[in-house]
Amino acid sequence: METISYLVNKQRNYFHSGVTREYAFRKKQLKQLRKMLKKNETRIYQALKHDLRKSKHETLTTELGILYTEIDMALKHLKDWMKPEKVPTPLTHKGTKNIVLKEPYGVTLIIAPWNYPLQLALAPAIGALAAGNTVIVKPSEFAWSTSNLLQNMISTYFSHAYMAVVEGEKDVSQALLKESFDYIFFTGSSRVGKEVMKQASNHLTPVTLELGGKSPAIVDQDANIRLAAKRIAWGKFTNAGQTCVAPDYVYVHHKVKQTFVQMLKKYIKQLYGKRPLKNKDYVRIIHQAHFKRLCGFLGNGSIVHGGQVDHDKCLIEPTILDDVSWGVPIMQEEIFGPILPVLPFWKLEDVVSEMSYKEKPLALYYFGSRKKNKKYITTSIPFGGGCVNDTLYHLANPHLPFGGIGHSGMGAYHGKYSFDTFSHYKGILNQTTIFDIPLRYPGGKMRQSVVKRLMS
Repeated sequence: METISYLVNKQRNYFHSGVTREYAFRKKQLKQLRKMLKKNETRIYQALKHDLRKSKHETLTTELGILYTEIDMALKHLKDWMKPEKVPTPLTHKGTKNIVLKEPYGVTLIIAPWNYPLQLALAPAIGALAAGNTVIVKPSEFAWSTSNLLQNMISTYFSHAYMAVVEGEKDVSQALLKESFDYIFFTGSSRVGKEVMKQASNHLTPVTLELGGKSPAIVDQDANIRLAAKRIAWGKFTNAGQTCVAPDYVYVHHKVKQTFVQMLKKYIKQLYGKRPLKNKDYVRIIHQAHFKRLCGFLGNGSIVHGGQVDHDKCLIEPTILDDVSWGVPIMQEEIFGPILPVLPFWKLEDVVSEMSYKEKPLALYYFGSRKKNKKYITTSIPFGGGCVNDTLYHLANPHLPFGGIGHSGMGAYHGKYSFDTFSHYKGILNQTTIFDIPLRYPGGKMRQSVVKRLMS
């Protein structure tokens, strides 16, 4: 598409002008982004209500609040992040000064998903802008109100040569991926992530892939069952389960399983009411195809709570499934919806053994009180990141890296990690001309002996 090529070239020319490299410019743009969000809060609440039925509270805590935190942290620390880093000089390099420069990549592409359509479009962009890049954002067409609002806001507050939104469906994403970007950041499914990586390889473009997977929660015998149930209910059913780090299923010690399920029922009712389908703030499933897919999972076990659906509004009650085996469809792919399978375990070693044969998840949540078991779980199972005795909260801490491993993604962001992701770390050696150490040059056995002692 000619218009996309024109936009990419326009941004490349703007980047090569050098203006985005200056600290004062970057700081000004981050403040402009914050101003844009503040001025449009009412419209943001309306757009997310239309797309997903999100309440103001949920929009503030899972979308806007995270963005404000990220911007504020970048503004506070940007000058320090940008400073060249001095690194040590080995004896063999006497007379040199060595530094690492943080250099922007150039023109970056951010492809965002529909489940958190504002936050996951702009959180990576904060890192890209802080690092001195230009940005093209491709929002999800499934959250079209938020997509349209992003296009309207960004075109009002920023020059297209610096930051732009390109709307459209799958063909637009494909057209964008044919262009030669300097960095691509994608959030979405593993299936599409593979295609993004494949297309990026045509230009040897580096990528960050924020994907998903079946993130487990593990509730041990000595856990605080009340808090475990409450925090898992919140983490699972926030955004109607349409969260990449939502607990996908729960392994519960068999001795406390019945108590856990009863407490889980209690907190589902407390959070969403006795009739969630009538709760005007209960999030809907994004579209009919995803809704039908989730409805197909309801027969994969015994429904012990929930299970009611509203076909017209694409709503599914928070649902607990029991008597679930690994052989059924719901355990073969990421659920991404408000259905929670509960499985019993007898020994933690069995859980670790089971997990070792699965794809590495984006998150893991362990509930228990013994330090030995906390360490055992968090160090024995590979996963992107997670919590002990909580869910989801790790992704809202800008001091922690957020990212996947294996099929759940590659690379990380949030806080300084976002700045690092969108920066090339360039090593520079400044050599003295006052003297010239002769050891590097060929010169007989004596010199060779000295070099060997220094370098071995």
